[in-house]
Amino acid sequence: MNVAAVVSNPLDVVDILSTDRYTANVCAQKVIKGLGWSCSDECRYLCMWVTVGLYVAEGYPVPQFHGKWPFTRFLCFEEPASAVASLLNGLACLLMLIRYRSIVPKQSPMYQTCCAFSMKMDYFCASAVILYSIYLCCVRTLGLQRPILSSFFGLLLILLFASHVSYLTFVSFDYGYNMFANSAIGVINLLWWLGWCTRNRRTLPYAWKCTIVVLLLHGLALLELLDFPPLLWVLDAHAVWHISTIPVHFLFYR
Repeated sequence: MNVAAVVSNPLDVVDILSTDRYTANVCAQKVIKGLGWSCSDECRYLCMWVTVGLYVAEGYPVPQFHGKWPFTRFLCFEEPASAVASLLNGLACLLMLIRYRSIVPKQSPMYQTCCAFSMKMDYFCASAVILYSIYLCCVRTLGLQRPILSSFFGLLLILLFASHVSYLTFVSFDYGYNMFANSAIGVINLLWWLGWCTRNRRTLPYAWKCTIVVLLLHGLALLELLDFPPLLWVLDAHAVWHISTIPVHFLFYR
């Protein structure tokens, strides 16, 4: 049994929905557009919940849509729990960065609506963060004595990132491929940083903190693999991961 078999024609949705509910949704189009949702977005959202209702009524498991679980929308946010958790992550990082800059001297060298664009930015930025972490580890490993080698490696990572983005943008926005690619570079990032921490554990007093942060971030990332239907149609594994990483920022900047 598949989604197409349940709702094979968009007009079926009108038959399933009551006239009053359909009219109310039509009247709300101006508000929906103001929040960044188009008419087609609203139609897909309503069809999704009709399909979920039919699945649950027939005793089938909750289906995924294009690799994503169904979520209850709040204003312009399709995944409200993840959005709030991301905001809290950003605030925690900002607070610790401000504190860091107030303590470390300036001369120190280490001084959403859910639409197609924002979804791609979410995926692309995640890959960029991991690749940049790999580059930083390369710089910390090679030091400033070999700038040409570090720059060459950075250029290689930029080309890798450009290829990754180009494939997802122009060939296929494949969730499975994206997860595999991020997992692969994540393992490289984990092993390299752990190697650096182990090598410098006797000379750098903060190396143990770096080890804990690296293990926590990659260990908590395993929450993404749980992949269960959202609790109350809001809280899924992705949101739980975002929430669990908030305290890590405070250890990272210490």
